[in-house]
Amino acid sequence: MLAARLHQYDPEMRGPDFLVLEQVPDPAIQEPDDVLVRIDGAGVCRTDLHIIEGLWRERSGVVLPYILGHENAGYVEAVGSAVRSVRPGDPVIVHPLITDGLCPACRRGDDMHCEHSQFPGISRDGGFAEYLLTKERSVVRLPDNLQPRAVAPHADAGLTAYHAAKRAARRLAPGQTAVIIGFGGLGHIAFQVLRLLSPVRIIVVDRSDVALGLARELGAEHTVKAGDDDPVEHVRALTDGHGAEVVLDFVGEGEAIAQGLAMTRRAGAYFVIGYGGTVQIPAIELIAEEKAIIGNLVGTYSELLELITLAAEGKIQLTVSYYPLEQVNLALRDLLAGRVKGRAVLVPGKSG
Repeated sequence: MLAARLHQYDPEMRGPDFLVLEQVPDPAIQEPDDVLVRIDGAGVCRTDLHIIEGLWRERSGVVLPYILGHENAGYVEAVGSAVRSVRPGDPVIVHPLITDGLCPACRRGDDMHCEHSQFPGISRDGGFAEYLLTKERSVVRLPDNLQPRAVAPHADAGLTAYHAAKRAARRLAPGQTAVIIGFGGLGHIAFQVLRLLSPVRIIVVDRSDVALGLARELGAEHTVKAGDDDPVEHVRALTDGHGAEVVLDFVGEGEAIAQGLAMTRRAGAYFVIGYGGTVQIPAIELIAEEKAIIGNLVGTYSELLELITLAAEGKIQLTVSYYPLEQVNLALRDLLAGRVKGRAVLVPGKSG
């Protein structure tokens, strides 16, 4: 099969080709609970850029070269002898983690913290290819009105955004304010989820005109362009000088972290979803203002089911830009340059 593999890290992201397209052996069913998925679409994520930079080098434990891609959806090609929930031909989306179902975290339904998890695209071969080998516990059969490639980013971008927005909604009351920093692949999904779950005012902050245009298309009433003016002052002006009760930071690097913390009002919560930078705050500020800093990691299998239900009902719209698998490096460069509207999705030739 054709696959896009990482052969060496590129800390400066100079490229021009980050991944190598090459023929590799097709994966095959090996264990009774295996599921082989023919990829119809694989989302391109900023985490893929961080992997190429080497940010995951110590955490992933992979040996180069290997296949990236952790937002995967497609059609079941083959199943192991014990698989009962799906069969060949079924459209599926793949939860990004392979979990054992037996550890305490899995037993609690907190499967994203499985003690023995594997992460295709990060800790083993992923879906920037024509086929992906996963497990029955990781696949969700899609409703017939959803095409796999159209919802592939929900496997991580959508799921992560849903998980964060759902947690944030529990802290919000009518009349309060939430800020979304970064209106890319995750931010535009979180915006829609937050509007569904919580009747609050939402302020969108981004430095990209394309992203802010998408925010207005989706109904955002308050947009702030970072870089031209001080977004902190804009947020404070819209909140009588207090700041927002919740700030969801989908950037997590550069000026976004300091600005996100400064936008967060007393007793508010700063949610860290994007990453790449370092959160620094004096301990006295956390104490005196009782701010909470909350990390977010993907989402559970159950939350993926909930998100797909909303998508099938037309309540969550996913903006997608398609690229042939052969143009994987173009997709990565476009993402790096901020030229992708919504989410980039790779489509293998055999999946047409």
